[in-house]
Formats: sequence, C-alpha cells, structure tokens
Amino acid sequence: MALMLTTTDISTLVGRMTLRGALDLLSRYIQEDFIRWESFEKTARLASHSRVGVIELMPTADADRYSFKFVNGHPLNPSQGLPTVMAFGALAEVGTGRPLLLSELTLTTALRTAATSAMAARVLARSDAHVMALIGNGAQSEFQALAFHHLLGIDVLRVYDVDPEATRKLVRNLAGIRGLDIQPVRSVREAVAGADIITTATADKANALILTPEMVQPGVHVNAVGGDCPGKTELHADILLQATTFVEFEPQSRVEGEIQQMPADYAVVPLWEVLAGRRPGRRSRGEITVFDSVGFALEDFSALRFLWDQARALRIGRSFELVPEAGDPKDLFGAMQRLDEGRVSPAETGEAALACPHEA
Repeated sequence: MALMLTTTDISTLVGRMTLRGALDLLSRYIQEDFIRWESFEKTARLASHSRVGVIELMPTADADRYSFKFVNGHPLNPSQGLPTVMAFGALAEVGTGRPLLLSELTLTTALRTAATSAMAARVLARSDAHVMALIGNGAQSEFQALAFHHLLGIDVLRVYDVDPEATRKLVRNLAGIRGLDIQPVRSVREAVAGADIITTATADKANALILTPEMVQPGVHVNAVGGDCPGKTELHADILLQATTFVEFEPQSRVEGEIQQMPADYAVVPLWEVLAGRRPGRRSRGEITVFDSVGFALEDFSALRFLWDQARALRIGRSFELVPEAGDPKDLFGAMQRLDEGRVSPAETGEAALACPHEA
C-alpha cells in the first residue's frame, strides 16, 4: 500500500511539529542530500512553456529511492482564484519501482524553498545578519520570513510589494510572531537600505529589474528566489559582476536563473561543494554573495523523504492501493475482476462481464 498526504495532512504535520521544528528538520534533510550530491542522478527539469506560464516535471533518484514533482508556474492564476504555483509528487523504490508516497507539494514546495534559502544563507550571509528586505510579499513570503527568523535570527523584516494588499496580508499573517519587527515600506530602495540580506520573491514572468547595483551594498547576501525560468530574472546583470554567485544545478541555472543573463564563462560556485566543505562560502565581511535559487529536484526528493519519515512517525495520512497488490502479479486482468467484485454483478444487469466495444 502507498501512503497519501493531502494539503490537510501537511498542515497537520507542520502543526504537530511546529513550523519552526518542521523548517529546521527539513533544512537538515536537504543539507544531508546536498552533501551526498554525487550519489544522485541529476537532470534539469522538463518544462512545457506557454504564453501564460509553465508546467514542469522534476525527477531525480539515488540508489534506493526515485522521486518526481509535477509543478506549474502561472503568474495570472490568482485572478482566477488559483495559486501561482501548484504541485504534487511521488516517492518510489528504485529496486522494485513500487510507489511509496503520493503527496501534495504546493505547501511543501513553499516550505522546502524557504528551508533551502535558510540553509544557503547559513554559509553565505554574514553571521551577524539581523535585517532582511523581503521584496515580493506573495504566497512564498511568510515562509521565507519565518525560515530566516527562526533559523538565522533575523529580527527586522522590511517588506515591499507592488500590490499593497499583498503586504497587508503578510503583516496580518505574521502579526503574532514574537521577536520579529515587520516594517512595511513604500519602495524597493527603502526596503534594502541597511539590509544585511535581500530576498527577492516576485512572480512576474519577465526580465525585471527588481534590484539595481547601487541598491546592493558590500557585505549583503542576496537570496534571489523569483527568477526561475527562461526569460524571468530579478537582478540587474551588473550585480552579478560584483558578486560571488552560488547555484544549485548549474546546467539548469544557466537556462533558468539570474545567470541566464551572463556569458557561458561566467564563474559560479555549486552550493553543494560549499556544504560538503570542498569550497568556501562567504570569504570576507565585505563580499557580496548571491544565491541564484531556481529550485532543483533534489530539494523535492529531500522534502518527500522528510514527509515519508515524519508522516509515518506521526501516523498522518492514509494508505491506499495505488497499484494492484493481491493475487498473481502476472494476472492483471484477473486482479481487475477481483477488485470489481464489490459492484453489482453482471447477472443482475444482464451485461457481459468486462465486455469490450464491438465484441460479440
């Protein structure tokens, strides 16, 4: 039997663990898997682009487990009452192909993106950072804010969005968080003034200029979350020329990330090498660092592994028969007949059992 986790199940799991506990443990799962980067099969996501958005499949596997995520990105969805990003995913055994877990990943993607941002900032931001500018106050913003507050000690949050209602929503949702001073501001420039960390999480599918070079002072860490597909960026290219840029899976980031603006020989540092101790992270107090975060399948693998472990430990979710599990594994037709036994019998309806069209 496979395990199914719904959005309600994920909310229950986070509530039982507390959001702080869930983000902390999830970030550790992600870091563990990044450190064993070379154990994984890796490929850029498979994307189907349209004029209004993108639908993607994100697969990866190690020697024991295989995972994939189905995810979309449609910036106009909120006008139709739908989230910009929606996702689900699966975890399976490599040795047999048996599906273990089918889970919602919309809420989970926001959690894992925030956990990944905090994980990267541990090695890329200054250790005394306490002020963060958060540009883009949509669906991901509260998760980013709380990950940096709970896991890195950010206590001042300057927030800005072109939609004032998005900012009011964020302030309302985070009003009860102790020790977090939330300061709504009227411009990007006002938000970033004096910030130690700048997180950009905008949704428009466009080459935008959210940050320009004069806004980014020495010593700042930029957590660039919103640029995550071809033709979608948030940073002026000259910022990247001044910074050391860290990426997840370089072949994917070259196409989808902020570095799609740069020539092919623009140097980047794989984040996994920093986490594994092979390369340095921040090298000086005045260095500008950029985490060009596009989201990689390994993070979803870690998230599904986290959900599989925690849901079973907390007895959350329900088992269901995703594939036939009883009888002769070579008799698939017979399995279908047995599984249909609970319905009205053919004798009662006068119909032939499992009749096919055009068969006499």
